[in-house]
Amino acid sequence: MADILATAGSNSSTSINLQLVRYTASLITGHPVEVKDLAREAFPMYSEDLERTSGFPAGIEALHKRLGRADGLILSVNEHNSNPSAFTKNMLDWLSRIDRAFLKGLPVLLLSTSGGKRGGQSSREVIAGMLPRFGADLAAEFSLPSFYETFDAESGILDPGLREAHQKALEVFLRAL
Repeated sequence: MADILATAGSNSSTSINLQLVRYTASLITGHPVEVKDLAREAFPMYSEDLERTSGFPAGIEALHKRLGRADGLILSVNEHNSNPSAFTKNMLDWLSRIDRAFLKGLPVLLLSTSGGKRGGQSSREVIAGMLPRFGADLAAEFSLPSFYETFDAESGILDPGLREAHQKALEVFLRAL
């Protein structure tokens, strides 16, 4: 059994990316999955001065340790103005200061969603370019477009083609564990 950490790079209490993560996690059997809501964490904006004077925030250190115990990561990233949110970038900046290879060899299922027709694809592409620099094995990717039309909290992904593409990405990730 592989230990999987699942989270969204969002600090919104109503994150649709966290909803997608929870749905994805619900489809996994045979592996323990911890869904972590990062909206409950407070990560100050990274600066070298703050790192030098105060060290690493406790929440970042705890997340770093949790990633170190994980056999796989499911991460869904939100999008602000066609880029990852400042929260996501800030989290990655902090983690990379503890250890540049904080994702070394970790299989990652990278997801994104938004209310728009591209489903946060621009943000996902930016993060997909960053994660290998931190040692991640980008196993699979999936973007869910038009979240409010294609997703239901009880039924999950409504569109059959999108549901199948999501399932295939999940299967590729699980095989990589």
